[in-house]
Amino acid sequence: QVRLIESGGGVVQAGDSLTLACVASGLAGGIYGMGWFRQAPGAERQFVATITKSSGKTIYGDGVKGRFTISRENDNNTVYLRMESLKPEDTAIYYCAASPMSDVTMTDLNYWGQGTQVTVSS
Repeated sequence: QVRLIESGGGVVQAGDSLTLACVASGLAGGIYGMGWFRQAPGAERQFVATITKSSGKTIYGDGVKGRFTISRENDNNTVYLRMESLKPEDTAIYYCAASPMSDVTMTDLNYWGQGTQVTVSS
């Protein structure tokens, strides 16, 4: 059974930083791509970032480039999202994703965490 456990969400002020973490386990064929999506109230789920297992190649979504940094520890299937210079529009539920593919952009193949709330006040 695939499990993704997120941590690190919270309430911060604009300009603050926050780091999310996610530990994945249970994918029989191995976990390769890991990443993050977010969903604000009334909006569709939005791609945030992904990182491959072998090369550590990263891809970022619009609006977070230069402020967010994704990283991972392959030995324990953990992915991190370091968020800096947070803005009120970053407020959302952040979902961890894991995939048997090289990254998590093919969302139909993703496994998902329960989500962690990030709230940025102005």
